[in-house]
Amino acid sequence: MVTVLTEASEARVSAEQGRTLWLTRGDLERATGWQMKPEGFCKDDVCVPTPRGQERDYLRDDEVNATAFWQLMGKTAVASRDGDVWFLGEGAQQRNEALLSLQAPDFTLPDFSGKPHRLSDYRRQRILLITWASW
Repeated sequence: MVTVLTEASEARVSAEQGRTLWLTRGDLERATGWQMKPEGFCKDDVCVPTPRGQERDYLRDDEVNATAFWQLMGKTAVASRDGDVWFLGEGAQQRNEALLSLQAPDFTLPDFSGKPHRLSDYRRQRILLITWASW
């Protein structure tokens, strides 16, 4: 069993531990939301075709090379030393675009009295956010 982490989810899948993450088509969809269709890898209305002549690098029997597919999209795919945990992250372009927008994702944190505050409640205001952790 292998754990696959993405920006939005965590899934335990039946895969061999190693340097390449081969997933069944069903596990790929469950872990990432992407599925294999005749036109390529698809999620919602977006499809990424497999490069012509390189189908064997991405597909074998009922398995998909998730590592190669993720890298094809320009995204980061990294594994733990033992290959039992994989992180399929966003690519540098997506991170750069988010940084250039200067818009932080919305989140909610409590103040000292326990009252929750959402970041979006303070839009168009200057705020100072101070965090601390014991580790």
